[in-house]
Amino acid sequence: MKLIYQVEDKIPFGPLVVFALQQLLAIMTATLVVPIIIGHGMDSAAALFGAGVGTLIYVLFTAKRSPVFLGSSFAFLGSMSSAFAGAASAEAGFVGIIIGAFLAGLVYVLIALIVKLVGVKWIDKLMPAVVVGPTVAIIGLSLAGNAIGDLTTGGFKVEQLVEGQTQYVSTANPLVAVLCGLVALFVTMLCSTFGKKTVKLIPFIFGILAGYVVCVILTLIGDAAGMEQLKLISFDSFKALTENGVSLSTFFRVPDFSFLKIGEGMKYVDSSYLATVAVAYMPVAFVVFAEHIADHKNISSIIERNLLEDPGLHRTLLGDGVGSMVGAFFGGCPNTTYGESIGCVAITKNASVYTIIAASVGAILISFFSPFIAFVNSIPPCVMGGICMALYGFIAVSGLKMVQGVDLNKNKNLFVVSVILIAGIGGLTLSFGKVTVTEVACALILGIITNIMLKNAPEEE
Repeated sequence: MKLIYQVEDKIPFGPLVVFALQQLLAIMTATLVVPIIIGHGMDSAAALFGAGVGTLIYVLFTAKRSPVFLGSSFAFLGSMSSAFAGAASAEAGFVGIIIGAFLAGLVYVLIALIVKLVGVKWIDKLMPAVVVGPTVAIIGLSLAGNAIGDLTTGGFKVEQLVEGQTQYVSTANPLVAVLCGLVALFVTMLCSTFGKKTVKLIPFIFGILAGYVVCVILTLIGDAAGMEQLKLISFDSFKALTENGVSLSTFFRVPDFSFLKIGEGMKYVDSSYLATVAVAYMPVAFVVFAEHIADHKNISSIIERNLLEDPGLHRTLLGDGVGSMVGAFFGGCPNTTYGESIGCVAITKNASVYTIIAASVGAILISFFSPFIAFVNSIPPCVMGGICMALYGFIAVSGLKMVQGVDLNKNKNLFVVSVILIAGIGGLTLSFGKVTVTEVACALILGIITNIMLKNAPEEE
């Protein structure tokens, strides 16, 4: 792939701001939604701040050689829920999620030290292209269901009784939601393919804005005509800014940082609770380690540089681990490398690490700017679903490209690829108590085992 901007290239300030905004829009929805899923008073703005600071730390540890943004990790959702469930108070829960993230980060630090001592050659032997390629493809394909689910969902929801329980459900007609999502997708595709200069480099911004505008128009028509099926956007996030009148807090608000709550919570923490947190967090770190390698193999193939050797896997692990610790200290959520960020690099062909730095600084600043957080929260799922069809698709395709040099006429290679694809697409997960091995990790582990078993197979005629 011919990059327009290489990793070390500096970009003029004006375009840099726009490129950084595109990265932010690509990763922001997922980063903001993790605290919302967990609840217990976790603040989305604080999570965004933590993601920005964590990414800057990652860039520092990787010596500005790896163009990846770190965002809130979905792999630790169960761990965070367990930390709150086992806590004697909400404040103690915040102590737990911070300590848990530090313990998970220590796992990364330990693995980084081992890698520093023994090198990374064993990784190439353990995970050759026939294993890593389909695993990277699974990272994108495993998210396909999320993208399609979002594509059919509007952001305006009402309270309804579903199977005896009160839930908030989308009122939008799925066909209308799909239409808006496809507008976002098609505009992104056209800008990326036929656009000139800046338009070609920031297709996601145009795609998101186009889909958003169509959603606003249909929502206004739905309001005027009393047609709930056309209501795609909820403006509640904007209304919340002025519910107590217009003041400085309408425009700027200090995020509700997680570390501010640990003073009250420490008195409820005992050795039993710490053991619960450790069991919930540390094993998951080993699972995410597998995804860390797959992500960095993927971005390495995109920028055509082996990041596991330069700056080195030990550096990327340290950056990820320490960045996770700091991110959780501020926002409660451990961070991880984001496929959306990698997909953005692949599609725009902009690998400049300065875009990642600017996006990180932007995330920190925007976390204080209430109207922008409200805007992002108001983007309907269908719009981001359309965008993610391209993002996740590019991840899958970049993985398949790694397999181009593999001889699939040989049964041993065919078995390895087949096992990984079916386990990953089929959604194989394994649960051991509070620890869940994700489909990506399961597919990778099965691929490694299959490859080892068949490594010495006789040459086929």
